[in-house]
Amino acid sequence: MTEKIKVQQQSVGGLLWFGGWLFALGFLKLGFWKALLALIIWPYYVGVEVAARWVVG
Repeated sequence: MTEKIKVQQQSVGGLLWFGGWLFALGFLKLGFWKALLALIIWPYYVGVEVAARWVVG
């Protein structure tokens, strides 16, 4: 008895990640090296920027 295996590829997560990365580049006005680093840790950059904007000083 042979079974057929159906593989489904869903790219929604990748599209969200890519969109977030592009948002980080534009919103934070990152330079080249920071933008390259943001490929991996863009949520960190967004968090730092948003936290800095919420500080009332």
